[in-house]
Amino acid sequence: MQVSVETTSELSRKLTVQVPEEEIQEKIATRLRSLANQIKIDGFRPGKVPQTLVKKRYGQQVREEVLSDLIQSSFYEAVREEKLRPAGVPQITARKIDEGSGLEYEASFEVMPEFVLMPLETLEVKRFVSEVTEEDVDGMIERLREQRKTWQEVERAAATGDRVTISFEGKIGEESFTDGKVENLPVVLGTNQMIPGFEEKLVGSTAGSVLEFELSFPTDYPNEKLAGNMARFAVEPLKVEESLLPEVNEEFAKSYGIEEGGVEAFRTDIRANMEREMKRALQTKSKTSVMDTLFAKNTIALPNALIQDELNHLLKPYREMAEKRRQDFDEAKMKEKFEPMARRRVALALILGKIIETNNLVVDQKRVRSTVEELATSYESPEDVVRWYYAEPERLREVENVVMEDQVVDLVLDKAKVTEEKIAFQELMQPDTGSSSQAA
Repeated sequence: MQVSVETTSELSRKLTVQVPEEEIQEKIATRLRSLANQIKIDGFRPGKVPQTLVKKRYGQQVREEVLSDLIQSSFYEAVREEKLRPAGVPQITARKIDEGSGLEYEASFEVMPEFVLMPLETLEVKRFVSEVTEEDVDGMIERLREQRKTWQEVERAAATGDRVTISFEGKIGEESFTDGKVENLPVVLGTNQMIPGFEEKLVGSTAGSVLEFELSFPTDYPNEKLAGNMARFAVEPLKVEESLLPEVNEEFAKSYGIEEGGVEAFRTDIRANMEREMKRALQTKSKTSVMDTLFAKNTIALPNALIQDELNHLLKPYREMAEKRRQDFDEAKMKEKFEPMARRRVALALILGKIIETNNLVVDQKRVRSTVEELATSYESPEDVVRWYYAEPERLREVENVVMEDQVVDLVLDKAKVTEEKIAFQELMQPDTGSSSQAA
């Protein structure tokens, strides 16, 4: 076998492989002899079919099978000899395959990038710290009260925060876009449940009154027929209700599973839960800081094959959802939107892999076990959940990958220049709308 390698770009390679006809014929002969012992042809006993007849009938098929196997095996043998690490599937172009001419083909592919990590000791990262204050606990209790609030009908004008039950119809021109009157729709004023301006028109209204007003739909409204259009509304408030919040007492505490200790025990339990959530959020935010720094400080040429694979992975749920809903799916537009995230994830996967290899990191199985047990605590039967994870290696591997990422983060925080930054609990717990910091 003869091999030559051509570098066509920073990461692209063209491999030309030649296999002599003698090697091909030897493999064909071996396969034909094996085939002769298996096939049945009328007039011949099993295993007694002449080789000339076997070759005449099956020779071309066997040659094609041998060439296919040789392309695969010789490619991987060639990349091993040339110390190349392909990224993605090669594009094979056959140059010679006819009998007597041997086998020659070209394989075009990308290779994994070679790069040197920025020394961890030179990195500057943030470690976030926070605390749960009494005010934070008070705020959480107020949210819990809101979840248990009830409504009481009142004989007065509606105010912000009240719930108004309405019947209404909306028209654009003479056409009703609500298909007639919508009956008994509860609207909590101030929650932006309706289009901008609608709820404000209900403030000061009373049950039994009739309101008529015009409002424009937002230009980005999901229904294209309504977006940007001026509409006329006829609204009848049927009922005005104010909210009643439960008192924070022993009975309220018991409704959340606190059987003893009353309100103080309730507050202690809430604080403990908030601190657990805070710990997880701090780990995530510090991890994001580390990933941001690793990504920013290590510039890597990325194989397009890996980016496309990651893009397909990211778009899969959106594509499936569009198919399920029988909606159009703009592949090109979605790829453009998600490409920065795909590039980041591919780059971080390579960077983390390099850190793991350089520092000989091995996943901590004790940490894996504790992570699985922590995940299981939110289920009714934690022991069953733990068994479920350990029953299937693929499930457990997902946890192992997360734990390994956390071990890398710990290593970076241990070696890098770390600055602590305090963040208020409420700010910490705000949903993160940024890109995922993790590699996978």
